[in-house]
Amino acid sequence: MNILLGITGSIAAYKAADLASQLVKAGHEVRVVMTRAATEFITPLTLQVLTRQPVLVSLEDEKQSWKPGHIELADQAELFLVAPASADALGNFANGLAPDPLSSCYLALPRSTPVLIAPAMNGKMWQHPATQRNVARLIEDGVRFIGPDSGDLACGYQGIGRMAAVEEIVAAVESV
Repeated sequence: MNILLGITGSIAAYKAADLASQLVKAGHEVRVVMTRAATEFITPLTLQVLTRQPVLVSLEDEKQSWKPGHIELADQAELFLVAPASADALGNFANGLAPDPLSSCYLALPRSTPVLIAPAMNGKMWQHPATQRNVARLIEDGVRFIGPDSGDLACGYQGIGRMAAVEEIVAAVESV
């Protein structure tokens, strides 16, 4: 399966390396789109090596071709997976905003492409009414969510907000 993996700015972004590696080992072709904030937690080079594919971070990365890279990636995707997904990304997706290549890919997806999102954020952010409205809107649009899980959070709190375990995400991908 051709998977377009989105990675956003969350401490859980480091888990995306393991996720990408496991998906590739399972025989999937994985292409990565990262937000600039995600690059503060994990480098594009790490994901490029693991997937053996170029990584899209900014619209400037699209200069190699006449065809916009985010459109081509969206057209080729058989699954759009975002792990981890920040509150910011959920808001962009739910409201049709495209300030970066990741949200542009989401908006350019054919309606038949399944979307699976694994949120990761502070529990207060996850439970905020604005985030919950965005989640509800995305579910109405056909998006499937995996997690978030409860436990120790990077911010020092305990509760809901952890990204689902990589194994759970891989299992969810296989069930699509």
